[in-house]
Amino acid sequence: MAYQATFQRFELKYLLNRQDKYQIMQAMAPHMRLDAYGRTTIRNLYYDTDTYRLIRRSLEKPAYKEKLRLRSYQAVGPQDPVFVELKKKYQSVVYKRRLTLPREQAMESFSQDLPLPAHSQIAQEIDYFRRFYQSLHPVVFLSYEREAFCPLDGGDFRVTFDENILYRQQDLSLGSGVYGIPLLEEGQTLMEIKTSGGIPLWMSHILGTRQLYKTSFSKYGAAYCRMAAGDRQRWKEAM
Repeated sequence: MAYQATFQRFELKYLLNRQDKYQIMQAMAPHMRLDAYGRTTIRNLYYDTDTYRLIRRSLEKPAYKEKLRLRSYQAVGPQDPVFVELKKKYQSVVYKRRLTLPREQAMESFSQDLPLPAHSQIAQEIDYFRRFYQSLHPVVFLSYEREAFCPLDGGDFRVTFDENILYRQQDLSLGSGVYGIPLLEEGQTLMEIKTSGGIPLWMSHILGTRQLYKTSFSKYGAAYCRMAAGDRQRWKEAM
């Protein structure tokens, strides 16, 4: 399947309950359809420094922030392709650069601190990022079940619904099973609106009718906060 290598767009996030999701799905029906990926279980490995420099900086809500991850849309074997993604955000605009490599090659490059075995501008940008931050390693596995929708008219407006968002700090492999600690409450869904322009009137109308407002929610950020809280609790118990 062909894939998009670069993105520049706004990403707006909303936390929904079951009724909110149902009403939005009803409003979407005349305008959108499941995209080529459809319903998938997405697996991510997030890379950071020993001191979690990237996510700590991100949680400070600076004008510019960035992160690096490996991603797959299914369970993958050593030779199956995974995405290597560099994601940046500047003044509310999200920029994403990504390439695909066999999982084994990607992991070997990262674990042995070797340049990516790809000859492209994106590979050079990712390698520069890795050299700049140094000693990046996988720190958390994040998975979630996603339904992704695209417009019937072929535009770039997209809506995704993420549920069963789980994280863990061990078994950090895209080839392993899906399990971990949940980040959402029972019945909650994280909806993301992705657009390079405005929001269609029909979507604005349903958001207003349901009194839904965008929120700041980083999956990796939420996982890090849980991890940090656990470390603080263990430290207190050890005193």
